[in-house]
Order: sequence, then structure tokens, then C-alpha cells
Amino acid sequence: MKEKIAWVTDTSAMLDEEFIDQHNIFVLPIVVIFEDRAYRETVDLSLEEFYEKLKNTKKIPTTSQPVIGESIDLYKNLKAEGYTCAITIHTSSKLSNTYDSSYTAAQQAGLKVYPIDSKAISYPMKKLIERGIELEQAGYDADTIVNTLQKTTENIFLTGVPASLNQLQKSGRVPSVAAVIGNILQLKLILSFEDGLVLLKKKVRTFTKAKNYLNSLLEEQLSKYPIKEVAIVHCNNEKEAINWQLQLQNQFPTVHFIIYPFSSAIGVHAGEGTTGLSWIFEE
Repeated sequence: MKEKIAWVTDTSAMLDEEFIDQHNIFVLPIVVIFEDRAYRETVDLSLEEFYEKLKNTKKIPTTSQPVIGESIDLYKNLKAEGYTCAITIHTSSKLSNTYDSSYTAAQQAGLKVYPIDSKAISYPMKKLIERGIELEQAGYDADTIVNTLQKTTENIFLTGVPASLNQLQKSGRVPSVAAVIGNILQLKLILSFEDGLVLLKKKVRTFTKAKNYLNSLLEEQLSKYPIKEVAIVHCNNEKEAINWQLQLQNQFPTVHFIIYPFSSAIGVHAGEGTTGLSWIFEE
């Protein structure tokens, strides 16, 4: 029997509606919890509404994995619709339980599932899905697609420069002492994903120095590997992202640069103003 593959992800991938509709992607919403209630990303709360609420809240919101009952229902429906399996691409399993809960939900629904840990968030998740769909359309089976995508996760680069360390401190993503010292010294921390964890890559004094460091890193990577596209990722900082895009496009005219917003759940932890770069290199 020919495979019918369902593609499943979560809202931290920040897929646009056109992409979702064009490729029939199934998206599980991550939950953002404010004092008044819990909101499902993109369903109950838009990105604009999230930042408006964030400005007016006294207590920093928290996040939670997609509702398990909704996940089970999704996989049951997929099975009823004739899908033979699902390939799931989720947020790094070292940062969220979404990967594990999605896998558990599919098992409870009786649908064969191939879970892929993106070891990242946001833009790389979309690129993994794009690559997987290309392979599916080329006639490859699920096992081959999954093996290829798992290897691709090793080539992901994703970094961010928080505008302030306060949000990271309150969300528990950096030690309190480090956050306080960083703010006093007005340091900019360059944080990077490595094997699914967010680690400190470098400390600099200004955002300009942070950009210059990342621009140099991109130049170094381009001298070694083909990189077709680079995303300027950000948390409600489009103006800065556009300025950086123009600078990068002039410096690297052969690369396609796009602007890619982080989801509200990422904004909870990274904080408004966070900006960075992401790409996937080809060996």
C-alpha cells in the first residue's frame, strides 16, 4: 500500500497560512499562559495581541505544550482520513515536552509516527518541513525522508541576541546573577543552539558588535559550505531586522535573506527585541 504521509508541527515553527494551506500541514498550537487565562498560539491569540498583553501584564506569562487531548484527536482524525503515518517536526526536545507529547498522542491514536527532533525552533523547523515535502514529492519513502531530515538537523545554525536579559532571567533561561551583571554592564549575549540546547556563544558590549560578529561568522561559513538562504529572526523587532537585512544583502549579494518572526511562545522566554540569524548549510 502506498504511504500517505501527514506532516505535523507546532506553532513555534511560525508557518504562514499560505504555506500551511499549500502543503496541507497540521499544526499543534503551543499554549501561552497569562494571569487571566491560557491562550493557544495563533488560535486564541495573535502575535500582535500577545505583545500588547505582554506590555500590560504584571507577571511574565509561561508556556505549555499543546493540549494532549487535541493532539490525540488530530492523530485519530488523520488515521480516519487514510493517512498511513505522520512525520512530526517539533521544537527541540531539550527545551519543550512538545516532541514527546506529540509522539505519545500519535501512539494513543494508533497512527504510526516518525518523530523528528529539530534541535531548534522557528525557521529551521520550516526548512526541515520544506525539505521533507520535496523528498516526498520526489517519491522517497518515509524512512528515507526521516533519515535525511535527521542528518539535516546537524547542519542547523540558529542564534539570537536578546535586547534585554530581564525576560530570560524571569523565564528561568539564564541564572539570575548572570542576568543582573549583564544588564549592569550593558552586555549583549550572543546565544546559539547547540545540540538542542541554548548556550552562550559570546559576550559583546553593543548590538552593533553582536551583528558584526555574526556577519563574520556567516562569511566564514560561506567560505566552507553552500548557504542559499539566511533568515533574520526576531521578536517584534522588524525595524532592526529590516536594517540588518539590507546590510547583509549588500555584503553577501549571492545569498537570499528573509525576515522571519519568532512565535509568541518564544517571545515569552527570549523577550521582545531579540534578534538573530538562522541558516542551514549544505555539505
